[in-house]
Amino acid sequence: MKNKIISAGDAAALIHDGDTITTSGFVGIGVPEALLRAVEHRFLETATPRNLTLFFAAGQGDGKDRGLNHLGHPGLLKRVVGGHWGLIPKVARLAVDGLIEAYNLPQGVVSHLYRDIAAGKPGTLTHVGLGTFVDPRLEGGKINAMTKEDLVSVMPMGEREFLFYKAFPVNVALLRGTTADPAGNVSMEREALIIDGLAQAMAVRNSGGVVIVQVERIAARGALNPREVQIPATLVDAVVVSEPDDHMQTFATRYSHLFAGRFRAPPDAAPAMALDARKIIARRAAFELPVNGVVNLGIGMPEGVASVAAEEGLLDHVTLTAEPGVMGGQPASGLDFGAAINTDAILAQNQQFDFYDGGGLDLAVLGMAEVDAVGNVNVSRFGPKLAGAGGFINISQNARQVVFTGTFTAGGLEVALADGQLAVLQEGKARKLQEAVQQITFSGARAAALGTPVLFVTERCVFQLTRDGLRLAEVAPGIDVQSDILDKMAFAPLVDTPDPMDERLFKPEPMGLRVDLLHLDLEDRIALDAATNRLFINFEKLRIRSHDDLKPIVARIERLLEPHDRAVDVIVNYDGTHIDEDIADAYAAMVADLEDRFYARVTRYSSSAFMRLKLGQTLGRAPHIFETAEEARRFLEQGADGSNAL
Repeated sequence: MKNKIISAGDAAALIHDGDTITTSGFVGIGVPEALLRAVEHRFLETATPRNLTLFFAAGQGDGKDRGLNHLGHPGLLKRVVGGHWGLIPKVARLAVDGLIEAYNLPQGVVSHLYRDIAAGKPGTLTHVGLGTFVDPRLEGGKINAMTKEDLVSVMPMGEREFLFYKAFPVNVALLRGTTADPAGNVSMEREALIIDGLAQAMAVRNSGGVVIVQVERIAARGALNPREVQIPATLVDAVVVSEPDDHMQTFATRYSHLFAGRFRAPPDAAPAMALDARKIIARRAAFELPVNGVVNLGIGMPEGVASVAAEEGLLDHVTLTAEPGVMGGQPASGLDFGAAINTDAILAQNQQFDFYDGGGLDLAVLGMAEVDAVGNVNVSRFGPKLAGAGGFINISQNARQVVFTGTFTAGGLEVALADGQLAVLQEGKARKLQEAVQQITFSGARAAALGTPVLFVTERCVFQLTRDGLRLAEVAPGIDVQSDILDKMAFAPLVDTPDPMDERLFKPEPMGLRVDLLHLDLEDRIALDAATNRLFINFEKLRIRSHDDLKPIVARIERLLEPHDRAVDVIVNYDGTHIDEDIADAYAAMVADLEDRFYARVTRYSSSAFMRLKLGQTLGRAPHIFETAEEARRFLEQGADGSNAL
């Protein structure tokens, strides 16, 4: 059998002018640094290869010189089709300056294109991208005016619209693994991710191209366990052994046994976050964590939710994921982003996006740079700054619930906390809530039409997406609605009676969120006063999101009232209660059943006019809902006939 081990320089010489190349990597994980460095060196020395097309899914760089930044030279690249550009400023500058043809497509779409090219399909058909800048009726994913060819088209099928992303042959793959044998079998046991290496190798092989894999070590022929081989020898043309500095596990960590899944860290391994604006936002987002649900956390501000979940003892009750293939555990941050500790499994990136695109995510927590009046979000383009969408479009468009997170303003914001009150000491220079976003990375109108629950969480307030635009839902203690919020926005949101943000968000001690989300305190929330024949139900700030949330409520009431010999009067506190839309009918059915079996006169109250309206819509039969507990109590004492309890 042929020995496929060659030098990095010889590998770079396999690339010809005009080739289309694809590269592996996610941020600083799985990036073939030695190969990219060799391509750059050859170009600077010989002015070849020239006019390459670069095709990549995730951002591969450190924001400075490493990763795809090695290819950021005029003449080396002719066209770039990529998912995330924020960490490759040298390549992004070529695109923004109009020196190359350039496209920004959703990361998951690129990941799926690898498979479809491998399978000989004409392209990828998907709903992902509709209503965003990728939609050809907006920008078609084109970054500059010199980019003419349409890679994306609208394709109606039945009563639905889809986007079709055009496939094209790929000539060279620059990939990475851990160990290879001389025949070219490649394993990835020390890598933090497996990403799309196999699909990329198949796409290039079936395009008649060359597959080159960078590894850190060589094993004897036949020594690799076939179950650990991620890229088989039949797909590999050349193997390059790199120096350790060019084969770090991430761009921040040389090697971690935890990232490789060889060991598990104790639950208290990571320190708790300091209490600042970032932690306040992460805490409020954590209130939306679905028990036993699947969650994606984006890069940047959302990363803090993992830390809060760990601090609150919730990691065993949710499955945190990251788009390059992480299932379970606690995701890492910064230039380690994409890696994770204590994971349940590491999938191929394209398989992860299969799961995401099909609606597998119960919750996505993502960043936000600009938001407009109808809930559009921009995270991808800001004048001359090109960040790119990455997996944001796939994730935000398909999750069952979305929480966007970010400070209210950016660039110099300073806040202070004292006695549970938030004060703005210095406002940020840039307003995030704009009349119109520069680019639509998330379509608020489409989400509202589909009924997707969407929140926008900042350190000082929370907005909720409605069909009529953004509604101011919550305000932090110490914040003035007019001067601290409305005067700092470029549009007027819907304002009725916003709820106060939970006071625990602004105090240094843990919040006890595990008790709230697991409903461990129902015995305290639901109590019977036999002397007055009244049942008191306190649903303040309770979140009811699934059938599993209803079962313990029914069980608690049955335990109290089945031994009781008569129907009871009921008072229910709904301040800050949240009942998900998709559970509303089941909740109303539960109410009717309990009413028929146990209740006499019933009254309920909430200080929120919006909540009173929603309760009326949910319960249906003109239930008695008051603004204060005193009004609700007086209703019972006056002997009025209540109905439709809870």
